[in-house]
Amino acid sequence: MHFDILTLFPELFGPFRTCGVLGHAVADGAIGLDVHNLREFAGNRHGQVDDEPYGGGAGMVLQAPPVLAAVRELHTRRGADRRIIVLTPRGRVFDQLLAEELAQEPGLILLCGRYEGFDERIVDILRPDELSLGDFVLGGGEVAAMAVVEVIARLQPGVVGDPDSVAADSFTTGLLDYPSYTRPPEVEGREVPPVLLSGHHERIRRWRLERAVETSVRRRPDLVTRSFDRYSDEVRRLVRRYMPELGEKR
Repeated sequence: MHFDILTLFPELFGPFRTCGVLGHAVADGAIGLDVHNLREFAGNRHGQVDDEPYGGGAGMVLQAPPVLAAVRELHTRRGADRRIIVLTPRGRVFDQLLAEELAQEPGLILLCGRYEGFDERIVDILRPDELSLGDFVLGGGEVAAMAVVEVIARLQPGVVGDPDSVAADSFTTGLLDYPSYTRPPEVEGREVPPVLLSGHHERIRRWRLERAVETSVRRRPDLVTRSFDRYSDEVRRLVRRYMPELGEKR
């Protein structure tokens, strides 16, 4: 899978594309990641890509012609089927289910907004997917783009060394993750749960599942309610133990 990112600040992505699991995936060719400076498509010698909003108001707005030119150039290089993502507070909230859908694409073009956002005609003409990380405001779309790329990249074959760890991640199963422990076995009077030291694989699996369900019900009942219909029978029985009112409705 190949990601193309359009931004006014390409230097922000230097460490991002070279560090950690993602950095190894880029170096090994498991994914492609190219970052493009939107100013290169400005069409003027000053590299200006923003202007004052019609009707007045604070801030500046990213102009349509540079963005349209950049996306069309990328469509020429990559193919016209490349899905376009605009990172914007008004977009659909990005979640694991959407990530799994987008992970099936051959590539994505991500547009990082700045200032007061994009000229609306960009959306009218390109008809992109508009995505948001949540109900808060960032200084620009770069951090959001990094999050989207990292989430989707983890779903690509060869990116994460152990595929089972991806399958068991929080939200992938519709549950938060179970608590984890490592050496030493005792820290300030708190010991590792004995079942994890038992060597009994089925008891360990069952304990982890119970703790995942219990944690999810306590901290994210909205996630449990939304995911209930796609749980296994075993998980549904556990959910009803901790959330009996949900079992009565289903």
